[in-house]
Amino acid sequence: MSATVRLPDGAYTLSGAGGEHAVPGAPFTSRVAYAAAHVVADPRAENVPGAPAAVDWDATLAFRRHLWSYGFGVAEAMDTAQRGMGLDYPTARELVRRSAAAARAEGGAICAGVATDQLPAGPATLDEIRKAYAEQLADVQEAGVRPVLMCSRHLAATARSAEDYLDVYGRLIDDADDPVVLHWLGPAFDPALAGYWGDGDPAGAADTVVALIAGHRGKVDGIKLSLLDEEFEVALRRRLPAGVRLYTGDDFNYPALIRGDAQGHSDALLGVLAAIAPPAAAALRALDTGDLAGYDRLLAPTLPLARHLFGAPTFYYKTGIVFLAWLAGHQDHFTMVGGLQSGRSPAHLARLLRLADAAGLLPDAELAAHRARAYLTTAGVAQ
Repeated sequence: MSATVRLPDGAYTLSGAGGEHAVPGAPFTSRVAYAAAHVVADPRAENVPGAPAAVDWDATLAFRRHLWSYGFGVAEAMDTAQRGMGLDYPTARELVRRSAAAARAEGGAICAGVATDQLPAGPATLDEIRKAYAEQLADVQEAGVRPVLMCSRHLAATARSAEDYLDVYGRLIDDADDPVVLHWLGPAFDPALAGYWGDGDPAGAADTVVALIAGHRGKVDGIKLSLLDEEFEVALRRRLPAGVRLYTGDDFNYPALIRGDAQGHSDALLGVLAAIAPPAAAALRALDTGDLAGYDRLLAPTLPLARHLFGAPTFYYKTGIVFLAWLAGHQDHFTMVGGLQSGRSPAHLARLLRLADAAGLLPDAELAAHRARAYLTTAGVAQ
């Protein structure tokens, strides 16, 4: 096979260079790192907009074993798994159950999203939202998984004040068996979450978050922050009580945030980690040994890819994640639940191919090129 692809802007030959990547190994010692994993659709099923998700369970769990093998924890049933964008709650619940069993068998770390997406779209009362959250919390705890209390579109639409958020989350935290991870997903990832925590100004919203954590000492493991604002994240991180982690979800600035400074660092709960697992694992192992130059060198080629992958409209980054997984050989098709494979343009994905090759993420150049040619042919780019 050839490693050359005709892209919309001309021919390109993939290098297939793997770079200085880690081999599978134990979890990292200096940082906690969860990779938010996608689901692999069943390409033979009716995975179209509005239909219940049909998942290829074998391929989905194989990808999680790949992440565990490199030392990452898996953040399950999060927005990367298309929560609210094709993955219905019954399938999400089954995903958590199956992944939890696989994590126990593999000895891998896992956390999982708790939300309100079993409610129908549209208005909901605060009581209905509390009950929906509580139902999902019970499902995740029954699976033996650390809960991540995800942002709720229903709560964003219904809450009228910061006190509503403090009440709903406070009851959930009180009912949790073990410390939870909070979740703050900005409107770039989901426009329906604008004004979350009861304030359109992130600084005011941060006051609510800090008050919530301070009022539940010992019951909050950390907060995952995805506002794509490095300065804001550092400021919030410095306000957290000792022992409470800031899990960066900033796919634009993760190298600097994870590296940290003299006053602290962010841990990670990131969708991009699943796409860049080998070099990211090598970088985190360099950090474990204090090799900051090695850490910077290993992650630097991944940042242009991440910023393109998560470019506006950011919520369609899942399409690029699955495209990369297909090109890298982790699954044998480019089909997504909800038909979301149409979420990015051929030009966007062609640029992603170049950046993935430059970052050393496509070790089998001929396979990646063969698959890219097949996709681009259907997109009208003759090969």
